[in-house]
Amino acid sequence: MPDDATPPLPATVERVLTRFRSLGREEKMQALVSYSKKLEPLPERFRELDRNDFMVHECQTRVDLFPEFRDGRMYYYADVNVRQSPTVAAFLAILFQAVNGETPQAILDIPPDFVRQMMDGIGLAGREAGLTAMLGRIKRHAALAAAS
Repeated sequence: MPDDATPPLPATVERVLTRFRSLGREEKMQALVSYSKKLEPLPERFRELDRNDFMVHECQTRVDLFPEFRDGRMYYYADVNVRQSPTVAAFLAILFQAVNGETPQAILDIPPDFVRQMMDGIGLAGREAGLTAMLGRIKRHAALAAAS
């Protein structure tokens, strides 16, 4: 592969982007509401950890992201108030569905404009910085795992 070639997207990420590109604004909003209810609760093993080590400071609302690297695969979990931040919960549910169980490299191959591509046309520009920061945090954890 030439140096300037873009790596292929993980199939799970490509499916998410393809689905969201095909939806109109109202359909995207409905999908987000549906996905916000699918964010899994934080597993008990993370509840006693120091939350400050996992907080996404760039997000308007409190979001704690917990990475887990096992058997060569990445898994992510979050603690967020779904009622207060349904868009954040929906984004994380969608993202986790796409990346959990993937290799660190597959996560690193997610395009930097993933948030913009997914949320295009919804009118949630105020959330984009926080959502992009969450994606950045997820990719940083994947990079650390890949280096270990």
